[in-house]
Amino acid sequence: MIAKKHISIFAVALMAVAVVVCFLAMGYADTLSEKLGGLGVKMEYETRLFDTDAPISVNIKMDEDEWKKMLSNAQSEEYYVCDVKINDTTINNVAVRPKGNTSLSSIAMDPDTDRFSFKLEFDHFVKGQTCYGLDKLILNNNYADPTNMKETIVYDMYQYLGADASLYNYAKVFVNGEYWGIYLALEGVESSFLLRNYGTQDGELYKPDSMDIGGAMFAPNTNDASSADKGNKKGPGQFGFGQGNGGGFTMSGNGVNLNYKDDNLDSYSTIWECEVTKTGKKDHKRVVEALKNIHAGMDLEKYLDVDNILKYMAVHTFSVNLDSLSGSMAHNYYLYEYEGKLNILPWDYNLSFGGMSMGFVSTVNASSTINFTVDTPFQGTRFFDSLLKNEEYLSRYHEYLRQLVEEYVQGGRFDEVYRRIRNQIDELVKTDPTAFYSYDEYTAAAEMLYKVVGLRAESILGQVNGTIPSTTTGQRIDDSALIDSSGVDIKIMGQMSMGGGGFGGQNRGDSETDTRSSEETEKALEDSDQNKMPGGFPGDFDMSKMPGRRDFNSGKTPPSSPISGMWSFLSTTAQNAIILGVCMLLMIGGIVFVKCFGRRK
Repeated sequence: MIAKKHISIFAVALMAVAVVVCFLAMGYADTLSEKLGGLGVKMEYETRLFDTDAPISVNIKMDEDEWKKMLSNAQSEEYYVCDVKINDTTINNVAVRPKGNTSLSSIAMDPDTDRFSFKLEFDHFVKGQTCYGLDKLILNNNYADPTNMKETIVYDMYQYLGADASLYNYAKVFVNGEYWGIYLALEGVESSFLLRNYGTQDGELYKPDSMDIGGAMFAPNTNDASSADKGNKKGPGQFGFGQGNGGGFTMSGNGVNLNYKDDNLDSYSTIWECEVTKTGKKDHKRVVEALKNIHAGMDLEKYLDVDNILKYMAVHTFSVNLDSLSGSMAHNYYLYEYEGKLNILPWDYNLSFGGMSMGFVSTVNASSTINFTVDTPFQGTRFFDSLLKNEEYLSRYHEYLRQLVEEYVQGGRFDEVYRRIRNQIDELVKTDPTAFYSYDEYTAAAEMLYKVVGLRAESILGQVNGTIPSTTTGQRIDDSALIDSSGVDIKIMGQMSMGGGGFGGQNRGDSETDTRSSEETEKALEDSDQNKMPGGFPGDFDMSKMPGRRDFNSGKTPPSSPISGMWSFLSTTAQNAIILGVCMLLMIGGIVFVKCFGRRK
């Protein structure tokens, strides 16, 4: 009887523990998942395609007439079928099309070049097909970047800090076996990217972009002698975005700058229209609730992936990319949302390090690029203001900047990456049959970029140490401590110039710097979000063709371990169901155990 009593007590205790474990596991599914191997999934393409020790080879095999038809109708953004051989692996029935915004339009209007960027979707025509687990490969043409390495350096910085960002490598692109040129290969931000970074999560992805461009705006800026006609070469001069000939530039759309307005979902319609994963009103309400609390500086850890965003801010600020939220154009980023928490993912850095010159910002030059302020870096949005005003987060952001300076640049990582790139692509650039720039222009630009990165690091270190003003106001009041940029020519590295109106100031984030009242500044920001003009702008995404993440087939993806890999491939709902099932089995087992021993005399 005593043994029976003890067994019964043991069984009841076991069932109680099972119930507690069940609810704790369901409440902390992400934490449990991380202990089992992390949220992300190890993907085979990480080493097969993005091992930066050597460029990959990409041979697009396609009917010649179809290839010419695609190039001549590039702005239609229509997908064509092709076979692709990547190194020694051939994938059939792959979707290909030219991609881009400014680069696509300007190249389409230029009779001297067909060097488009390309998008390869492996699962577009064949559901679930991947290349070693990758669903989309981007081939960037290095438009307006004679260095051929701005994006490469920036994405390497993101990797160095461990931020969520696309993997990269160089690609020797061939068309039907004929060398087409050296491109930058990037991991597309879609299903495979999400699986690699957030494998156990079931979040939503958006790519807000509301650029509208009209008229002939892409001719080289003839006001600059360096942009003289050089045959098929674009040269190191500026690409002009003027107002003449019916051209002009404005921003339109609701919500793309991520500023909270009100609780009306229609106030953020452009975000929803730019969905990558399939979303609904419940998803949209979570985003708006997050924006509202972020604007108020409330529960930031709940509504922001704070650490990753601080890393994003550090690299983005170092790179001085005004073709983004750092300038007046709210685009070139991805917005990821999971259970009401927002994250920013980087995109498009060919115009970094002073490559975007806004016509109404007269101070965009070598000095303003090298000394770009670290505490007021975002002109196009107030989204980051709460982080910059919080002493703890500001300090952590400064530490990431310091890490980029002291470890990445001054510690030797940048030298190593720069030498590797030059060794890999020098000869490929020299023999590139579609290059925008001559080899001499490339070498001059690359050497100038090396110099700019070093000087930029010096300025950032001075700003975080307090010896150089870190806000626009401080630099306007006293510029005596700024890093000397007299030996720097930003234009050699490639630059696009966008003329037109707008509200001025390098950094909108510093309210003290603006000569207008705060009400006028607020009105200017609202007007920039509503100002519209006729004509569409070719975007990066064919929304009707985007594969939903829930339908993703991972293809040939070896898990990092049998348990963590199998677990990571399951959705959060499936994980919870398994946990609940295991707990229920334990409870039933306990009951059966008591029943069996209870019948014994």
